[in-house]
Amino acid sequence: MRAVSVWSLVSLGAAALALGACGQSGSSSSSSSSSSSSSTTSTTAPAPALTDAQKQALVAQLPAAYQGADLSNGEAKFAVCRSCHTTSQGGEDMTGPNLWGVFGRKAGSEPGFAYSDDMKAAGWTWDADRIDKWITNPRGVLAGTKMTFIGMPSATDRRDVIAFLKTQTSPAPKS
Repeated sequence: MRAVSVWSLVSLGAAALALGACGQSGSSSSSSSSSSSSSTTSTTAPAPALTDAQKQALVAQLPAAYQGADLSNGEAKFAVCRSCHTTSQGGEDMTGPNLWGVFGRKAGSEPGFAYSDDMKAAGWTWDADRIDKWITNPRGVLAGTKMTFIGMPSATDRRDVIAFLKTQTSPAPKS
């Protein structure tokens, strides 16, 4: 019985950390935009899985510093991001905006998402280097952001997450 109690505490603690990374608590409900669009999500067909060659072609579009990324590590590290973000085309906004098409998107411009005034006025376009700086320390980049994620200190993990994100938020390359 004691081992079950310890395991339950560990599981609850891990869930709280994941939710806390984006400013949610276990007792709050999801945003109104996610509850109103939940029927859309259930009808959105998942994109076909990319082949390894397609993934590598997408990663090759990134600057050289990101091309040696470990996509498996990127997927594992991106797990904390999934508590606030979706990545599929047509996916719902959650606490954070849907990230489909984020590469090349102007900051604060995802239609229907309630960005902070500072994010709407940021004026930059998301690319690998901007995302790298952002996920290092969002509030260090833009003090007025609503994003409560404290940052990812490991340059290797950020590189891997960015390459993984590219494969999850971009259309499949033409073969």
